[in-house]
Amino acid sequence: MKKVAIYAQSYSLSSEKEIKALIKALEKYNVVVFIEKEFYELLSQHDLLNKKYPVFASFDDLSDSFDALFSVGGDGTILRAVTYVRDLKIPILGINSGRLGFLATVQKKEIKEAIDLLMKGKFSVQERTLLQLKTTPETNTFSDVNFALNEITIARRNTTSMIGIKTYLNEEYLTNYWADGLIIATPTGSTGYSLSCNGPVILPDSTSLIITPIAPHNLNARPIVIPEETTIQLEISAREKDFLISLDSRITTVPQETKIYIEKAPFTIKTIQLEDQSYLKTLRKKLLWGEDIRNQASS
Repeated sequence: MKKVAIYAQSYSLSSEKEIKALIKALEKYNVVVFIEKEFYELLSQHDLLNKKYPVFASFDDLSDSFDALFSVGGDGTILRAVTYVRDLKIPILGINSGRLGFLATVQKKEIKEAIDLLMKGKFSVQERTLLQLKTTPETNTFSDVNFALNEITIARRNTTSMIGIKTYLNEEYLTNYWADGLIIATPTGSTGYSLSCNGPVILPDSTSLIITPIAPHNLNARPIVIPEETTIQLEISAREKDFLISLDSRITTVPQETKIYIEKAPFTIKTIQLEDQSYLKTLRKKLLWGEDIRNQASS
């Protein structure tokens, strides 16, 4: 590993200690470090760096010459980092300076050990499915970032009235969901918004997608798991003239007559899993599976 990129949120210095520890651990191995431009400027303004570093500001500044991208923050930071990496196949490792992290698996105190494992080749790379959005008429807001690692969500806008979401799978009619919205989630996104709406947890290497209604009017409207090669078409009806579409953390408003087409993206995102990590271990830890909560309350 000779050349890496570091991405963090440019509006906060909450990950200052983690950034310093990460840079120190990387430079021990003479790794060339690039830092996201806006965050680099924030660090420089507060005199937190002892020398200058090369920067990147967009997808165009990166290339497949980078061996890894380090995302410092929470899972949301990784979702934004994905818009820089796109189809470059740069593996991402998330350092968790937040709270709950299914993607950002390296904890604050583990940074040095994590870099040592990386440099010794003690890791594996997971490929994660993304979703791709197309609309008729075209939605310019998303343009070349029309993909999502976690989920694509359709939701009502500024009203208490539900929306109807007529759903087709491979051009065959499934149902018309009357709900606050609908979530189309990847296996990665199964532990995100979909989970909070009673969707199932799916392992990252599963070849499936999840359709999860948000607060459905009909109690028999349940989450459904479908093959990842399925094409999904959605048509919206509502009292309002428009509705919301979100791709992970990016959101826009579109007219009610907009037709939505969702399918598996033609590329994947690579994430790094260190030797001492596993997805099941992360699940047990984050969801407190197999633990007696009564003991935690008394300790």
